[in-house]
Amino acid sequence: MQAKQMMLGLLTSAVLGGGVAVGGYKLLESEPGNVAQATVASDPQVRYTSAMRSSTYAAPEGLNFVAAAAATTPAVVHVMTEYKAEPVSQQSRMMQMDPFLRQFFGDQFEGRQRESQGGGEGSGSGVIIAANGYIVTNNHVIDKASKITVVLDDKRKFDAELVGADPSTDLAVLKVKADNLPFVKYGNSDDVKVGQWVLAVGNPFNLNSTVTAGIISAKGRSIGILAKEQNGMGVESYIQTDAVVNPGNSGGALVNTNGDLIGINSAISSHTGSFEGYAFAVPSSIVSKVVDDLLKYKVVQRALLGVRIQEVDARLASEKKLNTLNGVYIQGLGEKSSAAAAGLKIGDIITDINGVAVNTAAQLQEQVSRFRPGDKIKVGYLRGSNKEVASATLFNASNTTAVVHELPADAGITYEGAKLAPVSSRLQNLLGIEGGAQISGIKGSNFKETGMADGFIITRIDKNAVRKPADVQAYLDQAKDNSGALVEGVYPDGRKSFYPIGRE
Repeated sequence: MQAKQMMLGLLTSAVLGGGVAVGGYKLLESEPGNVAQATVASDPQVRYTSAMRSSTYAAPEGLNFVAAAAATTPAVVHVMTEYKAEPVSQQSRMMQMDPFLRQFFGDQFEGRQRESQGGGEGSGSGVIIAANGYIVTNNHVIDKASKITVVLDDKRKFDAELVGADPSTDLAVLKVKADNLPFVKYGNSDDVKVGQWVLAVGNPFNLNSTVTAGIISAKGRSIGILAKEQNGMGVESYIQTDAVVNPGNSGGALVNTNGDLIGINSAISSHTGSFEGYAFAVPSSIVSKVVDDLLKYKVVQRALLGVRIQEVDARLASEKKLNTLNGVYIQGLGEKSSAAAAGLKIGDIITDINGVAVNTAAQLQEQVSRFRPGDKIKVGYLRGSNKEVASATLFNASNTTAVVHELPADAGITYEGAKLAPVSSRLQNLLGIEGGAQISGIKGSNFKETGMADGFIITRIDKNAVRKPADVQAYLDQAKDNSGALVEGVYPDGRKSFYPIGRE
């Protein structure tokens, strides 16, 4: 009997315990705040995450980014662009299809070439660099935009004017009518070290004032994106970082832990269009010089040493019987170039510029790009086993030290006795080209022996795209120091032709 009573008591207790547990569960379930779980929101790409309890944890000294973020965020703006409704250009179609460009800029080109039948919009970031409203951003963020609007971190909105742009470095300067704005001071990108902590500040995916942290993973990095777009004239010597950068970050700030600007975020390496571990920023050493040129001259004063180079590696060292694996090997140089005037020769190995070692083409480009035509630099080089130093006066693309002035987009020029005029938008759209220079007056010019006819539109000289008449003069002047050039173009009726100039 006692055994039966004991079993009955145990059974009753079990039933009551289960009821209490179920009831308690239901009571708790009715209060959503008591259950932490991942829930899918209305946007399938956005998920809630478990709530974290407050903590008194303090970051170790040197790892606290609060001060840098607070100093930088107010000076980083959201750049919003609009585009007129135009037919999609041939270059736009190429960019949409080109997997190389998609790899580095992602599926969203942040304002680049968004023309379509119905117009378009784009967005990116910018950095206020002066209290009176000057802003630096990427050229690809505002390229061909019909309207540029800037939204500050405090939600103020301004129409922006394009002061100037430099596609060869992918930088542009904007101006808004405002005073007493927060701004970021330049830091010295030469001083940053691989492994150093940095912050990226921008507007990825239209998420305003986003701050991410990472380290510098490499310096002097060339990724080929500007070289491809600017026909070998692009300047690439990026700071590489693993701070998270996504579409919309372009034009934003890369700062050190003091909040000093050490770079402008420009590109990501990605197979998906989103961040996969590597981002690239134009170093402040280049940014400051380009901005200064655009403010003073409206166009960058590009200094050239005038050499064709190859990086020294084990294969080249073996082939040329070199005594070093450092430096860059001179493959060729223009007859009237700065390098030739300084006494450099084919086969010399450039080891440093003004005492700064250069072991890659990107490093050499970065050092020379800091100067203007007319500036003098010291070029360290090896000739055989002898260490030499040459003093070189840098030239512009025309092999002079003159200041280059910006020509109006519709300006025609006279060159070698012929007239070169810009191509109308209607004709560009009809032929599927961008830019070009239409030639006339050939019979009385130095072009009369080429076989060209009046009306021919020059679109390319060797590997260089011709956007405006002045490009023809610049590229053909360069070609005079070599073995000539191949001129490519199209006639108004659609016939494509090629003409060699100065070649047997």
